[in-house]
Amino acid sequence: MMHWLLLIGGAIVAVFIVRTLYVARPGITPEAGRAALKSGDAVLVDVREPSEWGGGTLRHAFLLSLSDLRGPRAKWQAFLAKHKGKQFLLYCASGARSGMAAAMLRREGHRAVNAGAMARWQ
Repeated sequence: MMHWLLLIGGAIVAVFIVRTLYVARPGITPEAGRAALKSGDAVLVDVREPSEWGGGTLRHAFLLSLSDLRGPRAKWQAFLAKHKGKQFLLYCASGARSGMAAAMLRREGHRAVNAGAMARWQ
């Protein structure tokens, strides 16, 4: 019995790790992202929390936290309406939160892609 519990627990952990790595995988290269931004077809969004923005952000990025996207959308609602039809290039510290945000926005019908970790774009 204990053997089966360990096996099931290990499988759950493995699925979580694989899912996290898949979600964190960038869906666009910095070069392709820069071209989309330059053409005006895309906007860059930093989904880190406000307490993290003090350490620096990428130039021209909109600062819209994942917690606001998941919650009241105090800032996200107006942003989504204003930029309807554009592609959203989302980044964070590691690429995990931006992957979650991109998946959430795609389910709602938006063109969103995980741009990955902020370090890839600097």
